[in-house]
Amino acid sequence: MARNYYAILGVLPTATEDEIKSAYRRRAKQYHPDRFGKDSAPFLTIQEAYGVLGDPGNRSHYDRSL
Repeated sequence: MARNYYAILGVLPTATEDEIKSAYRRRAKQYHPDRFGKDSAPFLTIQEAYGVLGDPGNRSHYDRSL
C-alpha cells in the first residue's frame, strides 16, 4: 500500500503550495531528530512526503497514481 503523503503532512489534497510548505516546516520541527530523539524515521518520512508534494510535477504524478 502506498503512503498517504497528505496524511503524513496533515493537509488535505486540496492544500495550496503554501499550506504544504507550512505543514512541512511544522512537522519537521516537531519530529527533527535533535528534538524527537535518536529515531530519524518519522523525520525522513516527512521529508519524503514534502519531496513529492512540494514539487508541482511530482505532486501531479502522485495524485494521478492515487
